[in-house]
Amino acid sequence: MPATRFTQLALATIFALAATSDALLTNPVRTTITRDIKTPDPVPQAGIDEAVSLMSTGRMYRYNVKDAASSTVSKCEVEIAKYTGHKYCVALNSCGSAIMLMMKCAGLQPGDEVLSNAFTFGAVPSAIEHAGGKAVYVESDYNHCMDIDDLEKKLVEYPNVKFCLISHMRGKLADMDKVKDACDRHNVVLLEDCAHSLGVSWKDKHSGHIGKVAAISSQSYKMINSGEGGFLLTDDAEIAAKCAVYAGAYEALAAKHTTVPGPEVFGDLPNQIPNYSVRMSALAAAVIRPQILTLDERREKYNKRYAFVTEKLVERKGQYLSIPVNTPGMTPVHDSLQINLSHDITDEQVQKFLDETAAHGLPVELFGHKSNARNFVNWGFAPAEDPLPLTAKMLSRACDVRLPLMWDDEDFEDMVDVLCESLDAAIEE
Repeated sequence: MPATRFTQLALATIFALAATSDALLTNPVRTTITRDIKTPDPVPQAGIDEAVSLMSTGRMYRYNVKDAASSTVSKCEVEIAKYTGHKYCVALNSCGSAIMLMMKCAGLQPGDEVLSNAFTFGAVPSAIEHAGGKAVYVESDYNHCMDIDDLEKKLVEYPNVKFCLISHMRGKLADMDKVKDACDRHNVVLLEDCAHSLGVSWKDKHSGHIGKVAAISSQSYKMINSGEGGFLLTDDAEIAAKCAVYAGAYEALAAKHTTVPGPEVFGDLPNQIPNYSVRMSALAAAVIRPQILTLDERREKYNKRYAFVTEKLVERKGQYLSIPVNTPGMTPVHDSLQINLSHDITDEQVQKFLDETAAHGLPVELFGHKSNARNFVNWGFAPAEDPLPLTAKMLSRACDVRLPLMWDDEDFEDMVDVLCESLDAAIEE
């Protein structure tokens, strides 16, 4: 080959390599996730076996047993109550039913005002409406908890309020001692929505003990998964008896419960209050039971992964985001990740960030999005009557990402990369 021809080919190759290098610098290879962010926790084999056994006998109705000791649902209630430390437990078809019933059982009357978080899931104001109450919203802060100062303010502004229903959104507890003190000073009954806080403790007790009644969830994206399900927890005998009857313990069926008070507390309740038929089925209880045994182990795994992800995010992009801070006194379960983006980032850049993460396999939710059920502006059935500027501003930059238990550790390295790369793409555009 003539020297000139060789030189031309060599130069062409060099120019091509240089162009490729420039392209990689301006359009770097992006990380993409192929795992499903909606992957739920699987049912252990023991739960599958018990459910199949129930189906083979047809005894899926909780009361189609000879006694409480033979009931899968009653056994599950005993195990849940033992784990949380409550005296009484009633299993229900959903946490929404549990929240609705804890208000009715605590004495809510039609039209009663109920204080609740401005940042919560739409099922909470729905339950207030279902129970016949009227929601009054308390601001939420940048740690995604009920704002104590606004709680104090609303307790004064609404002197007829009788109940405060606090939601521990994404397992984040406010200062529960301050919440309880404020409620006590105004003769307001405190109720706890613990749908997201199974496994979370306040000081030396499981969440749900500061309020008079608590509700937990076994919906698929919670710490225990039965598809749908919930539990009402309390140490109050009258509330437990009323809940069992409302749920469907008609005639003398309360005798087939273990974690309710004796017949002297029930009295004539089956004839005095309605039966809403919101019982948990034996199938749901069967798949829940073995999951209770692994709660602490899974909490440890979730928290380890959360610590890794948050540390890396702050290390790489701390100038653009912050992580909500846990209230001193709580022991968390971080089964999901929340990020507060900086207000220096524009609305358009926030949307670009969401588009970029979705395009690279990681759908990130913005709590303040116009379609998000956790945004109070979407609760047309129970609208806010007071301005909520703190909550609105927080929600406009608050992002939410699940941390699926079934993912591998390496997947969370990819999660960090996608979040950081997407933020870069949104800001630098």
